[in-house]
Amino acid sequence: MHGLSRLGNGNARSLASPPSSPRIRHSRGKTSNQGIGEKLVFLLFSVVFRRKGVLLLAPLLYIAGMLLFMGSFGFTILDLGHGVEIAYRRGAPGSVYRSPKVFKRLWPMMEADANRSSHNALMEAWKPRVKGMWKPCISTNVSAAGSNSNGFFIIEANGGLNQQRLSICDAVAVAGLLNATLVIPIFHLNSVWRDSSKFGDIFDEDFFIYALSKNVKVVKELPKDVLERYNYNISSIVNLRLKAWSSPAYYLHKVLPQLLRLGAVRVAPFSNRLAHAVPAHIQGLRCLANFEALRFADPIRLLAEQMVNRMVTKSVQSGGNYVSVHLRFEMDMVAFSCCEYDFGEAEKLEMDMARERGWKGKFRRRGRVIRPGANRIDGKCPLTPLEVGMMLRGMGFNNNTLVYVAAGNIYKADKYMAPLRQMFPLLQTKDTLATPEELASFKGHSSRLAALDYTVCLHSEVFVSTQGGNFPHFLIGHRRYLYKGHAETIKPDKRKLVQLLDKPNIRWDYFKKQMQDMLRHNDAKGVELRKPAASLYTFPMPDCMCKEPDPES
Repeated sequence: MHGLSRLGNGNARSLASPPSSPRIRHSRGKTSNQGIGEKLVFLLFSVVFRRKGVLLLAPLLYIAGMLLFMGSFGFTILDLGHGVEIAYRRGAPGSVYRSPKVFKRLWPMMEADANRSSHNALMEAWKPRVKGMWKPCISTNVSAAGSNSNGFFIIEANGGLNQQRLSICDAVAVAGLLNATLVIPIFHLNSVWRDSSKFGDIFDEDFFIYALSKNVKVVKELPKDVLERYNYNISSIVNLRLKAWSSPAYYLHKVLPQLLRLGAVRVAPFSNRLAHAVPAHIQGLRCLANFEALRFADPIRLLAEQMVNRMVTKSVQSGGNYVSVHLRFEMDMVAFSCCEYDFGEAEKLEMDMARERGWKGKFRRRGRVIRPGANRIDGKCPLTPLEVGMMLRGMGFNNNTLVYVAAGNIYKADKYMAPLRQMFPLLQTKDTLATPEELASFKGHSSRLAALDYTVCLHSEVFVSTQGGNFPHFLIGHRRYLYKGHAETIKPDKRKLVQLLDKPNIRWDYFKKQMQDMLRHNDAKGVELRKPAASLYTFPMPDCMCKEPDPES
């Protein structure tokens, strides 16, 4: 007799999947100062869409309107051929990368300010001002003991380190939901990350199995009798194509019958295949997997601990505290963002080749319009090391601050990292903190190197996220889990920052005031609870944590 599923009382009530994250629109927050031409285009669209009989004209009118808008209202169109165009908006504040000029002008004032005062924002951690601390508190109410498994659940995790982490934790939750035995996930060799590491090269397999043993049964590989049925070829096992953000009810109605009939099912790839909204005890399995069961393998963990200790030792002037920065300025990130920095033909060609190499054809589809200026204004461009340094100095982190930069291979590192090192002479990376011999076995394995960065950032006093992505999302949540619900995190307002750095005559005291306001805004957020459409990997309260009693009450 097969074990029961684990959706509470067995009533498979459909839970709505969360909506996809809305894209930030360039027009948000603008004042309504349309010109006459823009109003005419808008009026024409209104008339057309009220008349069903002329809807076929809509595409032509749209193209005509875009040409009018681009040509008459401050845009220059550069045709790259193959139907791809780059649109430049002339003179829009914040649309052009002028930060090096601003830095060159402000640098003497920056240094004079540092010489006048020994103040360091790092010494004013805002942790004491946070009220209502939280503590880890995971409840699953799911037991693997004494129940017959419904079959084997096999998944393939793709992407980089934290995309794989997401797939693993969701797979644990699904296995618990279906009362299935989870097979240690298979890692897909990603064309971008190009890391051949297996699960056991990055995470401690034995600890993972042990930590979940009371809740979900995990095995390293399929039993021999099951493999024989599929001629020892896992790819022969039926691969279920699941929709993104599937609800628990979907798994019970669509996946469980297949699991019971076949004895083993496979999902490849398994990424974002489980909704955020699941029953509390299944949510608890996500918490258990992410915050407790997933421990880095010994070679990673031991070196990472040494690197953290070295950072603490080097930061003796600031009480053992240091700042970590997740810097996304690798070539693939710069290319994917479609942003421009030196506006030279060589850079344009280099970025075009990088885009084609990493995302064949994606950026060369007919009708694709690339808007570097609009991307920058919208805050979608990766911050350069120079911009990160100016922001931190403006916030009050002086040149004695120990800064750790977590990053891959920085694009044109000699050129772009020089100003950041000039502002923070004590700057460290994994290449300066660990010896070449210590890093030798990590080279060529981006996920293992990212795991070192992750650990050093996890234990920093302040963490700076500059571009978003899975790395900061998981790290911010993990820091909240470890540090009573709140850890110092700076998420810059890039829209505001690019506007300030586009002012050649900006005064240092004004820039500094704006940066300190930005820091206070980050401070004011304090403890953030998970909203229905948000991920508990970033917001572990209240699913994974309990509020501690107020000592004053």
